[in-house]
Amino acid sequence: MPMYRENDDLTDPDLVPRPVMAVGGSIVTDPGGMELETHHHRKGELIYMTRGVLKCEVQQGLWIVPPQCAVWIPGGTRHSVNGVGAIDVYILFVEPASAPNLSDACCTVSVSPLLRELLLRCASFPTLYPVKGVESRIAAALLDELAVAPVEKLHLPMPADGRLRRIADGMTADPSDRATVQEWANRIGASERTLRRLVVQETGMSFGRWRQQLHIILALQWLSQGASVQSVATDLGYENASSFVVMFRKALGASPARYMTQRLAGSPPATLEM
Repeated sequence: MPMYRENDDLTDPDLVPRPVMAVGGSIVTDPGGMELETHHHRKGELIYMTRGVLKCEVQQGLWIVPPQCAVWIPGGTRHSVNGVGAIDVYILFVEPASAPNLSDACCTVSVSPLLRELLLRCASFPTLYPVKGVESRIAAALLDELAVAPVEKLHLPMPADGRLRRIADGMTADPSDRATVQEWANRIGASERTLRRLVVQETGMSFGRWRQQLHIILALQWLSQGASVQSVATDLGYENASSFVVMFRKALGASPARYMTQRLAGSPPATLEM
């Protein structure tokens, strides 16, 4: 998802001979949203949102990137990106040899105020900043801070099994569908026992936990676009807003309103292990 500064001679981040390359900008998407088809970079990529929400999908799953969060995509990972509405985003490309301590798997990370300021400062550097001097020291500090950034549980594992993919597509298309495990099993022509086993085997979650995680992903997307808690609860098939709020608080450690207020204020709430 490259956005390059004007007059840059080097437009391919993989060819920039520096430990990091940071760029940033604002995007107002078309009514149907913005989608970048599957692609990859040799370098690792960090996508940081200050406004709006992005979804990043790789073969192993779907990651949500709400405000004041970032998704880390290791080098060589094929991924697609989707966004809706007005988006403010910063992107960091990292030379793999310069940051061996960074994760070799996709993850969503919480961005501390220090990490944010370092990233924004690096985005102001010229592409070919001096290899010795203050810019290189700031870049090194950025990589150190990124290596210790806490990982957030904003990931939906995507199964490879075609039958489970049908369920994932169905639940995404109609998240208010409260079909039981047995009903979903009937739809894909499997027994309930087989379905439960497949979901755990391919996602590491129970069926109920997997569906709840999809609801969290969708709720964050809709809330960040200005939807009310009541409308989100209705669209997800909850009997009332209170039931949705209880689920959300248990999953992310704060009510939807408090969570989004803290996100937009740049103070990420503590999240729970799930």
